[in-house]
Amino acid sequence: MADAKVIPFDDDRSRSGAGRRRGVLPGGRGQAPVPAGPAPVSALPGGQVPEGAAEAPGAPPQGDGGGPGSGWDRRIAGGLAFLRRRLTGDYDVDEFGYDEELTDQVLMSALRPLADKYFRVEVKGIENVPSEGGALVVANHSGTLPLDGLMLQVAVHDNHPARRHLRLLAADLVFMLPVVNELARKAGHTLACAEDAERLLQGGEIVGVMPEGFKGLGKPFGERYKLQRFGRGGFVSTALRAGVPIVPCSIVGAEEIYPMIGNSKTLARILGVPYFPVTPTFPWLGPLGMLPLPTKWTIQFGEPIPTDGYPPEAAEDPMLMFNLTDQVREQIQHTLYKLLVQRRSVFF
Repeated sequence: MADAKVIPFDDDRSRSGAGRRRGVLPGGRGQAPVPAGPAPVSALPGGQVPEGAAEAPGAPPQGDGGGPGSGWDRRIAGGLAFLRRRLTGDYDVDEFGYDEELTDQVLMSALRPLADKYFRVEVKGIENVPSEGGALVVANHSGTLPLDGLMLQVAVHDNHPARRHLRLLAADLVFMLPVVNELARKAGHTLACAEDAERLLQGGEIVGVMPEGFKGLGKPFGERYKLQRFGRGGFVSTALRAGVPIVPCSIVGAEEIYPMIGNSKTLARILGVPYFPVTPTFPWLGPLGMLPLPTKWTIQFGEPIPTDGYPPEAAEDPMLMFNLTDQVREQIQHTLYKLLVQRRSVFF
């Protein structure tokens, strides 16, 4: 298999894929002469025919895409073309390993049923995520397994008018696991370090961070929806250096997918993981116990907190970082409580 081409991070193709997509012009040449009379009007590229105008003889009916089964024909042709590019290495990745085509056509397609049908994710405030330029989305973290990060990625991509991609900052453990490491890189995620985050933000990307880390992900069920410590404010410093807004994000529903009622520290130490969860179904039911409960999710994006008005040296001011960190944390916590009051049921 040929090696994939590596393109510079700030190349427009890494986000838009403009260099890979080719359009087919409607119509063709060499048509037979048309008898005298009112000239037939062909459908416009959008599939609309001006009111009162006659369609061209033999033109396909509106909305059927060219006849029965043509939609499936296009899907099959697109799938074969995708496989050909995979096998020949004719696709682009950026310097972080992000593969936009694979993410859009495979990874998102695999996660979308989980978000839309299983967790029935409701997204609010998506207009608070900028349509262009960099932004730092800061969210709470929970659920024993990091499904909330994946659902957040789908929520941004599928609900934002600009179909923007969320680039998550992940813990070291993610990039130490086989298979998971490769998939995370292909999906656009990178190591949670200030250097990578700043480069992404300055390149105009939407970056997602969950400052609670494993403390939030592995907290007991009795402490659900109580935010843990937000670290030392490193994400605020990164946003200040890049001059991008901070968008607080609150996720309700993830806390109950794996109710963590215990933690086997001995097994966690043996396996080299931060915690070993004990839930009402795991490990008692084996692999079946890893099936998450079908809770109803709500993801709400809050009002952005601008940072471009601060001087460059503000990123080194510990008091400012503490205040902004506390402001973001309080906004997320307040929204969590508000969403919980509005929620009718964990599952509906």
